[in-house]
Amino acid sequence: MSTLNGRIGRKPRRYLPGAFTALVAAAALLGSTPAATAQENPFERGPDPTESSVEAPRGPFATATTTVARDSAQGFGGGTIHYPTDTSEGTFGAVAISPGFIESQSAISWYGERLASQGFVVFTIDTNGIFDFPDPRGDQLLAALDHLTARSPVADRIDADRLGVLGHSMGGGGSLSAVDERPELQAAIPLAPWHLNQNWSDVDVPTMIIGGETDFIAPVGSHAEPFYDSLPSSLDKAYLEMKGKGHFVTNSPNTVIAKFAISWLKRFIDNDTRYERFLCPAPSPDSDISEYRDTCPH
Repeated sequence: MSTLNGRIGRKPRRYLPGAFTALVAAAALLGSTPAATAQENPFERGPDPTESSVEAPRGPFATATTTVARDSAQGFGGGTIHYPTDTSEGTFGAVAISPGFIESQSAISWYGERLASQGFVVFTIDTNGIFDFPDPRGDQLLAALDHLTARSPVADRIDADRLGVLGHSMGGGGSLSAVDERPELQAAIPLAPWHLNQNWSDVDVPTMIIGGETDFIAPVGSHAEPFYDSLPSSLDKAYLEMKGKGHFVTNSPNTVIAKFAISWLKRFIDNDTRYERFLCPAPSPDSDISEYRDTCPH
């Protein structure tokens, strides 16, 4: 059984818009309306999204950073925390991101400000060792989340019930390991993931896998695609394959990847159904996307 900051058990119940609607209807019959009607989803952050807002290099939130020094006692190799400076809307969901084999955090640094400016606290980490395999990277992602929510300077800005993980290559495999180990997490996005384990049928966390069509380091036919296929069919899951792109397509700013990553995290960490329209219906193959598969948010 997994734990997170003293909480024991599986992931907390996700916010259900239908439950709120039923509550409003019942209250109307009784002649009263709950005060919460002013904001049906208390986890929404930022203005109503548009196609241009999810594709923009920056979101609506101003951001700042703080550095976490390498310290072997904390379980990961240090990193950089990117966070929104405005807390007037409340606390934020948070994500930890791991680089891949022989990479430093610089390989995934572009996600930091991009995601933070959309309303997340983002921790881009270095691993204990650049040669660490996926499972240790998964453990380090979880240690980074624990640091964020319990000991970091921005812990009071974070809702510890709304957390996710991303990772590139072996870090992507690590993100699968992390959600397999800690099912109360809310979202995962493995980026060109590599792992020797092909079976992720026990994963119970909404997962979007992003791969490159011509990846020869972690070929999608033997990594990303079988990982996706092994995830339960009942799970909210998606597979995005970038047309003509290789293993490192996820390591530099990319509008398509940002759009889908932001929408996935917003939908499942913030329970924000305003972003469903960027995920469903599934996009058709085009000059950027060679394949897209999903179950669409249930």
